[in-house]
Formats: sequence, structure tokens, C-alpha cells
Amino acid sequence: MAEDTRQNKRASFSALTELSTNGMARTAALASGKTGASKKLVIKNFKDRPKLAENYTEDTWLKLRDAVSAIQNSTSIKYNLEELYQAVENLCSYKVSPTLYKQLRQVCEDHVKAQIHQFREYPFYSLDNLSFLKRMNRCWQDHCRQTIMIRSIFLFLDRTYVLQNSLLPSIWDTGLELFRTHIVSDSAVQKRTVEAILEQIELERNGETVDRSLLRSLLGMLSDLQVYKDSFEERFLAETDRLYAAEGQRLMQERDVPEYLHHVARRLEEENDRILSYLDQMSTFNLLDENRVTELALLYQLFSKVKGGLPTLLQFWRDYIKSFGGEIVCTPEKDKDMVQDLLDFKDKMDNVAQSCFGRNEGFINAMKEAFETFINKRPNKPAELIAKYVDSKLRAGNKEATEEELERILDKIMIIFRFIHGKDVFEAFYKKDLAKRLLVGKSASVDAEKSMLSKLKHECGAAFTSKLEGMFKDMELSKDIMIQFKQNQSEPSNIELTVNILTMGYWPSYTPMEVHLPAEMVKLQEVFKLFYLGKHSGRKLQWQPTLGHAVLKAEFKEGKKELQVSLFQTLVLLMFNEGEDFSVEEIRTATGIEEGELKRTLQSLACGKARVLNKNPRGKDVEDGDRFNFNSDFKHKLFRIKINQIQMKETVEEQVNTTERVFQDRQYQIDAAVVRIMKMRKTLSHNLLVSELYNQLKFPVKPGDLKKRIESLIDRDYMERDKETPNQYHYVA
Repeated sequence: MAEDTRQNKRASFSALTELSTNGMARTAALASGKTGASKKLVIKNFKDRPKLAENYTEDTWLKLRDAVSAIQNSTSIKYNLEELYQAVENLCSYKVSPTLYKQLRQVCEDHVKAQIHQFREYPFYSLDNLSFLKRMNRCWQDHCRQTIMIRSIFLFLDRTYVLQNSLLPSIWDTGLELFRTHIVSDSAVQKRTVEAILEQIELERNGETVDRSLLRSLLGMLSDLQVYKDSFEERFLAETDRLYAAEGQRLMQERDVPEYLHHVARRLEEENDRILSYLDQMSTFNLLDENRVTELALLYQLFSKVKGGLPTLLQFWRDYIKSFGGEIVCTPEKDKDMVQDLLDFKDKMDNVAQSCFGRNEGFINAMKEAFETFINKRPNKPAELIAKYVDSKLRAGNKEATEEELERILDKIMIIFRFIHGKDVFEAFYKKDLAKRLLVGKSASVDAEKSMLSKLKHECGAAFTSKLEGMFKDMELSKDIMIQFKQNQSEPSNIELTVNILTMGYWPSYTPMEVHLPAEMVKLQEVFKLFYLGKHSGRKLQWQPTLGHAVLKAEFKEGKKELQVSLFQTLVLLMFNEGEDFSVEEIRTATGIEEGELKRTLQSLACGKARVLNKNPRGKDVEDGDRFNFNSDFKHKLFRIKINQIQMKETVEEQVNTTERVFQDRQYQIDAAVVRIMKMRKTLSHNLLVSELYNQLKFPVKPGDLKKRIESLIDRDYMERDKETPNQYHYVA
């Protein structure tokens, strides 16, 4: 290769070492989605934003203020709601959002402040306690209704300006904050509210009828305003202790033991009924949300002593897990953290089951059933994300965990994995990621990889992991083949070749791509091909350049470096041994690399952290007219530098393709299962055949899908309908 003779402008890349490429043995090329570049549609802002009419901002705010006032005073709104919503959007687009938010808050605050007078001044303050509670509840319900309506008008403001400013409370939260600050936190009002609620509870304990829905609403208010625990709960528990301590002392003197015990049992049932009626899920869910272990244990003990108590608590437990877990799984915006959130939630629920419910088998089974229900509400996505989560933990560079910690994480993952019905979706994505780790040497730990494989085999059986195990076998056999190849290599070469032989059926699909390799590489490929086919006649080798990588020796002004690069990066860099300056089109013609792949390759070499090439003109994207030259001034503190290839982000299309392949595999499995069952049973009714299929198939399937596959097999003469009983099938030998 050429010496560095032109003022260090021309590159000096010497012999490649450890050139690694991958061949597919035994079968033809694999296929996958095309990775061509897509054109971007760029929508630019107007150079000059149209000017607002004079006084537009002021006039629009007056309209909005009138609408808010009408909502607060329960009068009709003069303007169309859609017109008001559009007005808010217009103001926000002209950067009036901060002022609009402050104005809205001030109007709401003024209105809430005015409401306090009805609870302080005569004649309202002279109301009896029940009337006072009814007025408080009406005020609270009106406030919630008004806040919802106001937010619907100012929704654009809430979803843009407020959402982008994490320190600002949403319009709904602002409403709660104002009501809490100016009404419920008023010491006199709060004291009377709590005392009036406790009075109603005491009246009920003494046998009188009270309005339980009113109490439930007011306790819900205290909970929503986050003052329930401090303002009410402590007083309620203290009053309960005082009441039953006094009653217990008195009745022990007045009644004999059997009568006393019956009274205690009745009181416990009453308290349980009271909790279910107006403390109900609110208290239980709050305790779970806040992880109040001590209180949950006390609640469990209380429910245990009451007839029908534990089944009721069990239902709350099951409903809570389904509700909270469903929110984790069914909120696409939270997909990034879904798996970690699931693991944390499972840990929390395990702790509650153990510490509070004494590992009661009913509660543990209910938890498992609830997890299985909510995690399968959204088919495929949890399975895909669990596979990606495992990849992030098994990939090299994950320094979060020691070997022992990694093992514990994998054990926890398997618990979540067990709940998933579509395990074949997990397998498809897991296989794709495992292939990358193995082929690029990215596994953090071979032991951890084998451990995960063992866990999957134990959970799903040998058939599930056979292809994954085949991938590991291919890697081990390839090492042995390379030892034999190097021992038999007679002619010396500047290139040290390493080949991985991949059996088609085990590995994911890869797009076959033809590129122009240097003559020395082509010669070495042919030498290996003759060696391999001489030992394994009847097989077919197909090279996969997309998976190749190399270590390239390079000389810069600073000195010699070694570059860890992909095969595509290698082909581009080697061109600069032959010339100083090349266009995108010249590089594409010389290397044969597909346009989209080439632009990503050039971007990685000229626009990333390690810029071994210069791009003219400068910029972060590669365009058709760009030109490139060797950067002889390149500096780096390391001797061996890995230049990461710009990865095209996994597109929705690629994810759909992977899922689609799973769907196709399921079709084949259904067909095979139908033929297997019919061959054995010869004649079978539709219902019995479907029942057998549900027992044999290991993935969720709809009756309609089974019917389609049965019809397809009838059309292909694998089976036939009974002429007299159409619902009966016969196997066709």
C-alpha cells in the first residue's frame, strides 16, 4: 500500500488485522427489510410571523376571563367552546403562555378565596354540623366540576407550556392546591370539617343512620388534597381507641364472657362494614400507594377477624394490582421504563404480601393472577421490551451490576417473563439481540449468557431454546474451524482472517449485500471457501459483509493508531491510500455500499467523536454533494480506538417485520398441530379439535384464527368436512 508522501494528506492504512466476517452455511441468503435512506420533508417557519391585530391579546383574555367567570358562577357562556379553545391556542403560539397561565391562576385564586366566607360568616357558620358538611361537599363538587370545564378550554396551555415547565403544576393540580390552601387548610374550617365527620361516625356507631355517600365524598376530598392522614386519620384512630377502650372496660363489668364476645364480634363486623362503605378502597389503595407496611398489616389483622373480611380485602388487592399494573403496561409514553417499573412494582407487592399478609397463599395467587391479566392486556409489547431489557443487562459496557447482582436481575426478569402469553415474541427479539452480542463480541459475560439460556430452557423447554443454543454452538465450532484453517494456511497474508459460520435456521434474517472488496480480501475469502467446502461438501457459503468488522492500522501526524471499525468503514478508509479527496458518489461507486448505509458510514467517520475523515462542507449530516479527505491531524488519547457505526434506529417497520415473522411462524405451528391431531384421531368435531389445539399451542390464539387455518387445510386437501355433518372433520391420508 502507498507510503505517506504528500504532506501527510494521503492516508497510510497498513495491513488489516483480525478481519472478521461472517458466512451463512448450508442454505441460501437470508432476507430482511431494506435499509435505504429516506428523504426528509422539512417544514420551515414563516420568515415573518403574521402580526396580531391591535389589542388582540387583551380582547382575547377578556373573552376567556368572561367564560371562566360564567363557569364559576354557573351561568351560560357567551362564546362557542371551540372558539375559546382556538383563542388559547392562538395566544400560546404567540408566546403569551406565561402571562396567560398567571392570569388564569389569579382569576381562579380570587374565586376560591371568595368561597371561604360561606364557612366563616353568619348565618352560614351557625349551621349545624350536618348542614355544614353538606355545604362543604357542594362547594368541593362545584370546584371539581368547574376546574374540569376550565381545563377543557385551556387544554392547549396545559399540554404545551405547563407540560414543558416541570416546576409548574397542571391546571387540575393548581385547582387542588388553591382549594387546599384557601379553604381546607383554614384552621377553623378544617377543624370543624374533621370534627363533623367524626361526629357522624360516632352517631353511626351509636346506632343512628348517617349519609355514607356524603362521608365517602368528603373523605375522598381530604385524600385528593393530601391532608387525609394528618387532618383526619390520626384523630379517627385516636377516637376509635378511646371509644372501644372505654366501652370494653364498661361491658366487661356488665356482661358475662359469652355475651361480651358476641358483642366484640358484632362491633368488628360493624367496623369492617364501615371501612368498606366510606373508607373503602380509598384507604386501602392509599396505604398501598404509600407503602404503609405497618398499617397494612393492622388492616389485614382487622379484616381477618371479621366474617367475609379477607375475601373483600383480597378483591381490593387484586383490583389494585390490575389497575396500577395496567397503567404501567398500557401507557406507551412510559414504554422506556416499563420493564424496570414492572420489576419495582413486583418487588413492592412481594414485600406487602410477605410483611403484611403473612405470605397468605390466597393473596399470593391473586397477585400472580392479576399480574398475568394486566401484562397481557397489551399483546407483544411487554415481551419485546423485556427482551430488550435483558439485552441491555447482558451487553458489554453494563457496569451497573456484579455477576451476582446480574444473576438476581435475571431471576427477577424470569418471574415477569412467566406471566407473558406470547413468549415467541420475546424469543424473536431476544434472538435478534443475542446475535448482535455474539457476532460483535458484545456480551458482558459468557456465564451470564449461558445462565439466561438455562433459565429459558427450564421455563419453556428445550424446543424453545434449541435455536438459541445452536447460535452458541456455531460460535464454538467457528473457533475450531479457524484453528484448523490457520494450521492449513500455506501462503502468508497481511490480513488475519476470522470467519464465523452461521447455520441459516438458527440466526435472524440478514439482508444480503454485495460490496467491492480489495483483491487481497477476495483472494483470502476464496482460500477459506476452498478449505471449508473441502471439509464440508454439499454446503453453500454466502458472505454477509453487513456483519464484518476489522482492526485497521493507521498512521497520523501524532503517530500510529489502531482503529476498530466495521467492514463498510474499512472499505471507505482504504480508499484514502489511493487518493486524497473523494465525493460521496465516487466512494459509492468504488465500494458498492448501498446509499443509505454509505451515508451512515461516512457520518460515523467524519461527524462523530473520532473524526478520521474531514467533510466539506462541515455539518452533522452527509449530503450528496459532500467531499471527504483524510484527517492527518487526528488525535486521540487511546492507541486502539473503536469508531462506532451510526446505527439506524430500529424503525416501527422493523419492529412490525419481527412481529410479522412471529405471526407467520404461528400459522405454521397451528397448521402442524391440526394435521398432527387429525392424523392421530382420524375424525373429530370442530369443538373438540379447537379444544385440543388450545391445549397444545403455547401462544394466545383467537377462535377465528383457528377457523381460518382449518379452512386453509381443507382447501389444501389435508382434511375434509363430513358430507352429512359439516361440523365434523376427517383426516385425508
